[in-house]
Amino acid sequence: MGPFTFVPVWVIEDAVTYIATAAMIFYIIKREPRPVVTLMEMFALTVLYAAMYENLATYQKWYGYGRSFIMVFNVPLSVPLFEFLFLYSALKLFERTRVPTWLKPIGAGFLAVVADFTLDPVSVKQVFHTLEGTLARWTWYPQAGWVQIYQEPVKNFTGWMVIIGLGATFFLLGRWWHKKANYSTVVGYLYPILGSIAALLVLVTPLSSFLLNLWPFFPEGSAAEWVMLIVVLVVPPILFVIFWHGRMTDGYSIKGDFPLFFALGGFPILNVLFTLIGGYTQILWLEIVFLVVMEAALAVIYVAGRRHQGRQT
Repeated sequence: MGPFTFVPVWVIEDAVTYIATAAMIFYIIKREPRPVVTLMEMFALTVLYAAMYENLATYQKWYGYGRSFIMVFNVPLSVPLFEFLFLYSALKLFERTRVPTWLKPIGAGFLAVVADFTLDPVSVKQVFHTLEGTLARWTWYPQAGWVQIYQEPVKNFTGWMVIIGLGATFFLLGRWWHKKANYSTVVGYLYPILGSIAALLVLVTPLSSFLLNLWPFFPEGSAAEWVMLIVVLVVPPILFVIFWHGRMTDGYSIKGDFPLFFALGGFPILNVLFTLIGGYTQILWLEIVFLVVMEAALAVIYVAGRRHQGRQT
């Protein structure tokens, strides 16, 4: 296992993720018509997509993580698990909205970028002296010329649109294939694996560089990274205004759908609390701004669902 230092705040953050994962598993078993297939999505996305990419990033020395009790090679298991929790919850949320299918991955990616603005800044600030050296929960090793926000590359925030958007796209394609195959058991077990591998392969192509900084038209670290960040923050809400109009197929229950709302809106609240507890006042304004954006987005969808239910009665 190697050297390990008990850092209470890291352990608490991991524990919250594992508890949320357990709650989500129970939610999936209770609510999904084919829970085994959804659990296959969880396994495939966590292990074959998110964990693989995160380990590739650490191998490339883009960034590194502090050690956790449960590691997937160089990455705490809680990291890819959180990515699944977020992707699944976002798609489940949009499942009850009357938005075009093509817009759902964009919406999930947008919410992921918003959530990341509450997650990563505090993770970078959580620096402790450990047996492995002085480490942050998450440490970037930026190259010269990289544009940054509080010691974090701008393109990382935009990258959440790419990572979550691609995962959502291939899972939606897999679900469509599963339905077309009359919910074949073989297809149900196969598409999460193929979709995760396909998403990973696309993620490491030049397409990602284009979406992050308009490569090859602009070099890495140019102002184009700011432009693309603005695009992913501004364009998705505009698209929802144009194509959604608040139309729903069903509503939500805070109690019944609590795992979804916690994955999307609960973690940002905890991140702000950890920022306050840690005394990281420099980033507090950024965390609060995007916490408000996230909670407002969830409130809009929740209220739209309640109005739909009211019209049905």
